[in-house]
Amino acid sequence: MGLLPENEPQQEIADRKLGFDARVPSDGYRWWYLDAFSDDGKAALTIIVFIGSVFSPYYYSARRRNLGNPENFCSVNAILYGPDRRRWALTERGARDLNRGPDHIIIGPSRVDQCGDDRFIFQISEVCNPWPTRLKGQIELKVPALGTKSYALDPDGLHRWWPAAPAGRVKVTMQRPEISWEGAAYLDCNAGTVPLEQTFRNWHWQRSAAEEGRGHIHYDATLVNGDCRSLGLGYEADMSCSELAQPGEDTAMAATPLWRAQRRCRTVTGQARVMQTLEESPFYARSVVELDSGLGPRKVMHESLHLDRFARPWMQWMLPVRMPRRPLLRS
Repeated sequence: MGLLPENEPQQEIADRKLGFDARVPSDGYRWWYLDAFSDDGKAALTIIVFIGSVFSPYYYSARRRNLGNPENFCSVNAILYGPDRRRWALTERGARDLNRGPDHIIIGPSRVDQCGDDRFIFQISEVCNPWPTRLKGQIELKVPALGTKSYALDPDGLHRWWPAAPAGRVKVTMQRPEISWEGAAYLDCNAGTVPLEQTFRNWHWQRSAAEEGRGHIHYDATLVNGDCRSLGLGYEADMSCSELAQPGEDTAMAATPLWRAQRRCRTVTGQARVMQTLEESPFYARSVVELDSGLGPRKVMHESLHLDRFARPWMQWMLPVRMPRRPLLRS
């Protein structure tokens, strides 16, 4: 499969398909992100499928040695939150464990299939860490449609974000653990031609849970040169998006409990409450936040990413503990 030229601006990535077979340049990446809350509020999930795993210490090292073939650094990050406890899986795999086409992507024992224009099946079969328990089951996602526009996150257009389906529905049927639930979901896609840490110092992202199919999404990024970029979108039930004229007030929240990483969000009131910190590492946090972003009080999925911390040598030394790499399959 041919590779795009390096350091070239990206074109529109939104399409009728999710682009599982899209070309990814050397040192670049593409990921597909799904999150969902259960209707009863007792559970949630996040699944991220990576080609060119952006937080991989192995990919980071390979890029520095001019060996940055993204297909050799793929992973499925699958996380279940509740109802009893958190289950977290992330194993990196190589090019021989990757199979992809217009309607499917397979990484190791897990896969995603696009079934028509509005239905997606995530079949997850992973091993959790640090405790090696199985995570196995199916998530069926249905969406009204796929969005038709992506957005540049940096001035040079090297990184694009596609809010593919801000408001969908999932049916979760897991065998291990044996749980099932349904709820509201969000699906997007990010793609880049250079490493994240080459362009960004940090970013903060939030998306409000859809009510009547409407909500807001915000990206606030600081570039490595110190410039700031802000993008605020409103989305409708038909998955159409438009930029917000008033993106809201830049609001500081409580730092993460252990690593004291900064968290910021957008709100019209200047106030936000962290309801739960779902994930915390020295450079990354995922949180559930309550705030008013312009459509009344909403529960918001929020992430803070500090790439200046990610690139530090001590962080690269620590990461393999949380991200094992499975040897390539042998023919």
